[in-house]
Amino acid sequence: MANAREQLHLFFTNPVLLSCIFSWFSSQIIKTLIKLFSRKVHSVGELFDLMLWRTGSMPSSHSALVATLCTTIAFRSGVGSDVFILSLGFLLVTVRDAVGVRRANGIQARLLNSIGRMLAEKGIMDFKPIKEVQGHTPAEVAIGCLLGFFIGLAFSVLA
Repeated sequence: MANAREQLHLFFTNPVLLSCIFSWFSSQIIKTLIKLFSRKVHSVGELFDLMLWRTGSMPSSHSALVATLCTTIAFRSGVGSDVFILSLGFLLVTVRDAVGVRRANGIQARLLNSIGRMLAEKGIMDFKPIKEVQGHTPAEVAIGCLLGFFIGLAFSVLA
């Protein structure tokens, strides 16, 4: 039993895990503050939803998290390690998805919803809107990556 408890302790105190959690939470807080100060938050429920779950906007929390992961693994395991190469691949796929695939899907969904609403208003068909997943602009992803890199750097140097 002590071994399992010890493993749990090692897991929850792992600097890589802690830096990733801190990075994700920091980017969500920054995103929330930007929305709050630009008066785009209209209720307490929307505030908590934005802080915990909502995607899109500045900075990209996904990009920040994987940049932190990649940075801390580089410091702990070295840039020649297999686990670093895995984290770098994960970073590249995540960034490509955030700025490419998810953004394109969101634009297409917005257009489909617009067409659907127009057809419904003309009585041509019934329409139920589809979810518009927000991707990121290249700037949102870049800022997320920079935030993640510096958080990973701080955790690696200071821990």
